[in-house]
Amino acid sequence: MGMSVTISAAAAEDAEQIFKLQYLAFQREAELYGNYLIQPLTQSLDSLKGELAADTVLVARLGDEVVGSVRGSVDEDGTGKITKLCVHPRLQGHGLGARLLRAVEEALAGGGGTVRFRLHTGHRSESNLRLYRKAGYTRVGGRTASDGVQLVILEKEAKDAADFAVSA
Repeated sequence: MGMSVTISAAAAEDAEQIFKLQYLAFQREAELYGNYLIQPLTQSLDSLKGELAADTVLVARLGDEVVGSVRGSVDEDGTGKITKLCVHPRLQGHGLGARLLRAVEEALAGGGGTVRFRLHTGHRSESNLRLYRKAGYTRVGGRTASDGVQLVILEKEAKDAADFAVSA
């Protein structure tokens, strides 16, 4: 009998597992760009702990193991910013990234003030771009990250905002 993956809020004691998972999961991105100085690989554990304390952080668990993670926050303009979505390499391609994305969107929209979601990924990251397009995101711009990687910025309206506009 196999175990199922559950998604829940991260706890402070998950920091080290998230840190190790992030380092492992973003190796493929680093290889894709020939750049091992991308932010997810250079982030410190203390910085991650700060995000755990300040932001919405969700984890996917398979038993006691953290096999996926995503972070998000809502700014003063109602933009839900989603960052560092990662899934353990052995579980990629099975829909877990899409489940984490939906879960963080729901968590960020829960306060009612979220009008849009925004995220970014590297311009060569076709699997990420495919996931985000399938989830309803469209390109709204681009920028160069401090590590030199060209990023694609994507957005979509929050459901509550769209529902409100239809009913108003």
